[in-house]
Amino acid sequence: MSTDLSMLHLILGASPVVQLVMLLLVALSLLSWTLIFHKWKKLGAAQRDAKDFEQQFWSGGELAALYQQVAAREQDNEGMADIFEAGFKEYSRLRKQPQVEGGAMVEGAQRAMRVALSREEDRLEAGLSFLATVGSTSPYIGLFGTVWGIMNAFRSLGNVHQATLAMVAPGIAEALIATAMGLFAAIPAVIAYNRFSNDVERLANRYDNFLEEFVALLHRQSLTARKD
Repeated sequence: MSTDLSMLHLILGASPVVQLVMLLLVALSLLSWTLIFHKWKKLGAAQRDAKDFEQQFWSGGELAALYQQVAAREQDNEGMADIFEAGFKEYSRLRKQPQVEGGAMVEGAQRAMRVALSREEDRLEAGLSFLATVGSTSPYIGLFGTVWGIMNAFRSLGNVHQATLAMVAPGIAEALIATAMGLFAAIPAVIAYNRFSNDVERLANRYDNFLEEFVALLHRQSLTARKD
């Protein structure tokens, strides 16, 4: 008598614990793929926005005019535009106070931009911890399902007088499916986490370099204003 070892039959015939493990792994895989596509779009948009803003910033126009343009946007600014807005807003506020010296204005703007930079880094890193968790735990969750399934398969042999491979093959096969599903959930999550972590680090460095260049520019402006 032949045994049906099709994937669907093995999954439907698995024990409740193994089925629960498979269901959990499918849910983790779907959530991680949803997050992967979302982060891919968000990081791609952040890179394009940073490139466009840098070109606009270094085009030679007035900083005040650029600030008015950025502040007038209907949606909340993100990335480099948010850092610039926070810094120039604080610099302009301190500049209106006669008792504040040029160095204090630049330091205040730098602190405001550091806060904005930290906020942007948190936004860029959102979801990466979930991918890391899926990548590190999914193989073990699948392995738990495999161990449980194999244990049940061999336990059932205690009730028979003559054991055959056909009797344990379905149980072992359904258990190994859990391991395969764990790897299927973990591998894309690990690859995406490494890729996105690198992209976030490069963007954060790009933001930090812009911040330092903008601080130097504000410092030169404060010296010029003092001479005038």
